[in-house]
Amino acid sequence: MKLQVAFTLLALCGWPSCSNAQAGFAIANPLHRQYRDGERLVYHMKGVNETWHYEIDAEGVVKKDNAGRFFEEYQWIHMTSAGQPTSIALSSADFRQKLTLDPEQNPSAPDLTKLDPKMIGPVTDMLTFYTDLWLASKVGVLKKAGDHFYFKNPMPPSSWADGTRVIVGEDAIDFDMTLKSVDAIGGTATVEVKHVPPHDPAVPLKAAWMQEPVSAGVNNWVQIAKNAHGKYEAGVGIETFTVDMTVSLKDGHIVRATMENPVTTIERACEDEALTKCGVSTRHYILRKIEIAIEQ
Repeated sequence: MKLQVAFTLLALCGWPSCSNAQAGFAIANPLHRQYRDGERLVYHMKGVNETWHYEIDAEGVVKKDNAGRFFEEYQWIHMTSAGQPTSIALSSADFRQKLTLDPEQNPSAPDLTKLDPKMIGPVTDMLTFYTDLWLASKVGVLKKAGDHFYFKNPMPPSSWADGTRVIVGEDAIDFDMTLKSVDAIGGTATVEVKHVPPHDPAVPLKAAWMQEPVSAGVNNWVQIAKNAHGKYEAGVGIETFTVDMTVSLKDGHIVRATMENPVTTIERACEDEALTKCGVSTRHYILRKIEIAIEQ
């Protein structure tokens, strides 16, 4: 099983469109997050990763750091796999995920190296939802239904490598954002964020056979994993994400969200880490679907 994750850590403080969007931010921006210290949020996540079906809960509370900045801290509990309860490794029992929609802070990645492998998908997918909404709110140009903005990502490719089994795991994406609706009566806004391949992805394509486009477009996804027999399972491909989120107009929290993440890859088993001594290539289509909803 492979875990495809696209989270991007963005440092945009010097980007003019972000800086200029701060004036009158809370009034003009329907996606603005208004935090309350001690607020509690519980999300139920359902995931399909090829043949793996799972569910899990994230229990969170709004806190302040020493500088008085708000963040949300989540504990992951009650995981089921294929409809059956499944335990989480003791090494992950004390893990708490910190997330924020505060435009004055930047998203940060958790340490994945000590996580139960089953948790990497839920943790990084939750980060994707938050990073997407954070960015859509940060740019400050999505104010009325139909507003659209394309953001060319200035950051290096994001990684889901755990340093043990997955040696290289990277994808590169730009963001195509649209405010689809603002429902004043229902008290919600809906925003779509598409993760699309950049014109020139800077992912590490180590071997010549990885350069050939897998399908229409350019390869923006690569993974190299070491299996139990000491061989290397390498893949390259094209990955996209479509994220749809319903956001509360009252305080900007995520009400519900969905993610569809297709990846078309070419994969080969290789004898060497340089990926020059490889077997025949096989085409693989991966489709992940993730949804979260807040529980009242």
